[in-house]
Amino acid sequence: MTDYDRIAGAIIFIKNNFNKRPQLSDIAEHLSLSPYQFQRLFVKWAGVSPEEFFQFITLKYVREKLNADHNLLEAAYSLGPSSTSRAHDLFVTIEWITPGDYKKKGERLKINYGIFKSPFGQFFLASADEKICKLDFYEEIEDTVQELHKEWSQSTISFNPKPLRPQALTIFQQSKQNPAKFHLLVKGTQFQLKVWEALLNIPECSLVSYGQVANAIGMPGASRAVGSAIGKNPVGYLIPCHRVIKKNGEIGGYRGGNIRKTAMIGWEAGNNSTLLQKERNTEAYPGKATTK
Repeated sequence: MTDYDRIAGAIIFIKNNFNKRPQLSDIAEHLSLSPYQFQRLFVKWAGVSPEEFFQFITLKYVREKLNADHNLLEAAYSLGPSSTSRAHDLFVTIEWITPGDYKKKGERLKINYGIFKSPFGQFFLASADEKICKLDFYEEIEDTVQELHKEWSQSTISFNPKPLRPQALTIFQQSKQNPAKFHLLVKGTQFQLKVWEALLNIPECSLVSYGQVANAIGMPGASRAVGSAIGKNPVGYLIPCHRVIKKNGEIGGYRGGNIRKTAMIGWEAGNNSTLLQKERNTEAYPGKATTK
């Protein structure tokens, strides 16, 4: 069992026993760990204690975030993708291709793919000339491979993880001071591309509703169509569809599963909380630390 499996198990246990208000010892026992082991594992994974993490994924917290970020997406979207509002995010540039353009050009891309580890379990990564064209937390690897072949039917596709490893190792290692840079290659309809562009402007730790995404792209009332486009996002996490939830504060659907989406929301909040605390400590105690 991986660390993420245990974290996911803890989230499921909390959700199933929310009314009973389980204690740290109850969760640890459910995972066959001592309270000390569980606390240590959780802080290592999330950057914060279990208590703090579960505050970040409660309905109350999520609704407060949703209300606080109400107009944030529309303002950020007007600035274009990769705007300064994404200061905490990875630096992402994208090459957009519609299905018609791809067919006309008759592109014969060479796509490599592999399976890699992340804080949220194993993920599928595919890249064409160092441009990431798919990132997916798969249920069945065979289905994901078939989907890749269908999406890029005119390309040569091979299992070849070695050239992708440097990218895979840095995707989830966010650094505000030295952000990683990724180039994406995505194919979709004009509407899908417009929705995915809007998602790029949701800052880390922010949450918006499907309706707010529809408003941002100038199509109020298209929440259902927006949800469909988000569900077809080919590059999960880097195009952050996990930051879009239902307007009532419920998590909503996710290709990689709702538990993983919940974990991502809490993990980002925990890491941001840790970063903010480090910044405050630096401001309060500038200069190098000394020991006596």
